[in-house]
Amino acid sequence: MEVLFKLQNVRKVYPMGEERIVALNDITLEFEKNKIYCLLGTSGSGKSTLLNLIAGLEKPSSGSILFKGKPLEKLNEAQLTLYRQRYVGFVFQSYNLMPTLTAVENVTLPLTFRKVPKKVRTKKALEMLEAVGLANRGRHKPNELSGGQQQRISIARAFVNSPEVVFADEPTGNLDTKTTIEMMNLITGIARNHNQTLLIVTHDLEIAEYADQIIKIKDGDIESVITK
Repeated sequence: MEVLFKLQNVRKVYPMGEERIVALNDITLEFEKNKIYCLLGTSGSGKSTLLNLIAGLEKPSSGSILFKGKPLEKLNEAQLTLYRQRYVGFVFQSYNLMPTLTAVENVTLPLTFRKVPKKVRTKKALEMLEAVGLANRGRHKPNELSGGQQQRISIARAFVNSPEVVFADEPTGNLDTKTTIEMMNLITGIARNHNQTLLIVTHDLEIAEYADQIIKIKDGDIESVITK
């Protein structure tokens, strides 16, 4: 299998006054294409920091993060923005929808940033809303929708760009058990059907079971790697 990300001796340290907080100690990992991964750990373990580094939202204090052989840590902000626009989709715990936009308009945002023509992006957004079961909610705004419906819109937005990798940070943290199962089946189903890599951050063992590989993180270190 082709390696999508290769992390070598990645370390992340945050200065806090006179102290230095080590969020990630010495991480060496590989993520292959078309697989589902779970970064599993308690709050403060470093799992979200690791996701942020791979997503290009933060830079490591030391070490290297290669995406298709190219070091992310050497890219400037404009290059990192292009990397996220072209290759990455995001699903957040808090949905992060624009409250003044309709469902269709929220889903089209990644395509808008890539300057895709309006007619094309609207068509793609409607197709994604149908794929997540919300074809009849395109004109609704977030405050007119349930939490589960808002997360479906978030999922549609993450996948509308056909990204190579989707990052899901505690994607079901605000949902009940039944809706959680629906969302996880939806996210993993779309990723597998379109041969996309999916990285899920969670503290929930039941969510972790959806992954091909579970990477347990504790106090900034990799505690174990379980491949199913």
